[in-house]
Amino acid sequence: MTSVIDPELLAEARRIQVRADRMVTDVMAGGYSSVFRGSGIEFDEVREFAEGDELRSVDWNVTARTGRPFVKKFVEERELTVLFVLDASASMAFGTSPPAAPRRAVAATAALFVGCVAFAAARNNDKAGLITFTDRVERYVPAKKGRNHVLRLIREAMQPPVGRARTDLQAALDYAGRVQRRRAIVFVVSDFLGVDPGSKLRLLAQRHDVIAVRVRDPFAAGLDRAGGDVAALPNAGLLHLADPETGRTGLVDTSSRRVREELQRRWRDERARLLDACRRASVDLFDVPTTGSVADPVVRFFRMRELRGAKR
Repeated sequence: MTSVIDPELLAEARRIQVRADRMVTDVMAGGYSSVFRGSGIEFDEVREFAEGDELRSVDWNVTARTGRPFVKKFVEERELTVLFVLDASASMAFGTSPPAAPRRAVAATAALFVGCVAFAAARNNDKAGLITFTDRVERYVPAKKGRNHVLRLIREAMQPPVGRARTDLQAALDYAGRVQRRRAIVFVVSDFLGVDPGSKLRLLAQRHDVIAVRVRDPFAAGLDRAGGDVAALPNAGLLHLADPETGRTGLVDTSSRRVREELQRRWRDERARLLDACRRASVDLFDVPTTGSVADPVVRFFRMRELRGAKR
């Protein structure tokens, strides 16, 4: 059941709707439909055999009944289903916003991404659905068509991250595979902090076109790019830090170069494991930052897929 959200959250959902709709109109038009062309072919009708038809298309049952050769006719299946598997765990509430460079929280950026792609799907007359998860599946919105349904998806995506809730990506992927039987485009949207996709990612990708969308704050992106001086981790002395998902707290001495380098190494190792898991599962991975336009990285991804050739 859809939970009731407060008026401020509803107003923010409508603002996201406006921004997402504008991005689709100005930037993403045509990109979505040129990349995702349909999930295959489906049977249309049988007709009498004509010169040039392939023998393997003959419908032998109809041919035997009528005494004349008939062939099966197929058409491209145009209608697609887009399913968003959205992380709603406590870590998604993270966000750094210095006065000089306002940024969105990770969760708000994820909701804006859902809105952009869902509107693109609606313009292509495709269906869109949503699964939100923490250490369990929180909400499931079955795929439907229409702009009103997109607004519902945005409202659901805007629900605040669940406090002290951990992330169980494998359970969410398993659930997605069970409820989405027909082939779909599955966007897994998360910060991917401390998660292990395991074998479930590969199993889901065997039946669906799965795309991992990593939403990152610029501070996190800086950890990936930081050089030998570990510039992304400031020397701020002793910091009292808390894990939003476990509640565990601890003191970290950021004045120690060794500590800063160890934290950065662990961060990069985790990112490398995610990239390796996506490669082994044949799953595309791209980043969406919490600053700037959400549509820009989406368009770059569409162009990459178009050049490479969309997966079927």
